[in-house]
Amino acid sequence: MAMNFIFFFFIFTGIILSAFTGKIDAVTQVVFESSKSTVELCLGLIGSISFWMGLMKIAEESGLIEKIASFFKPVMKKLFPDIPSNHPAMGAMAMNFAANLLGLGNAATPLGLKAMKELQNLNVKKDTASNAMCTFLVINTSSITLIPTTTLALMKASGSDNPSAIIGTTLMATLCSTTAGIIAVKILEKFY
Repeated sequence: MAMNFIFFFFIFTGIILSAFTGKIDAVTQVVFESSKSTVELCLGLIGSISFWMGLMKIAEESGLIEKIASFFKPVMKKLFPDIPSNHPAMGAMAMNFAANLLGLGNAATPLGLKAMKELQNLNVKKDTASNAMCTFLVINTSSITLIPTTTLALMKASGSDNPSAIIGTTLMATLCSTTAGIIAVKILEKFY
């Protein structure tokens, strides 16, 4: 609600000021140019996102996601000691991590929602997030990303000559953010 008000305020103020300064034509021109470039950007992203989402679906159907999930199980058992290893929450979380690892945030979202639902089923205090829920949320939010698919597609659609140049720095940044998040949540859970 507050963000809507802030955006409305900026847009409304800009239009009013352009009208008073006689630059309303410039605002109109920018609106049409921005609309055109937005549509071109979205059309450019459709192909890339469709490709990666299709690849993710093939990986899911072929069982590759389950293999990736089983790869994560030893680490997940340490991060989520209260969750039984055969519980559906573990599988949903592992698949969410795999999707985020491949930079497929759109594919990871439904898996994350399913994981949270399963974690809520295990939660004793239904009105308070459990330690496992908080840990999952931190890891999901910071998400180690090996292939930043959406960012690569945006950079390519924007005309970047070398969009893959960000892969190394993205991996390092997400490793640091996930590590810091896990350390923080594990320290804070001792107080609650």
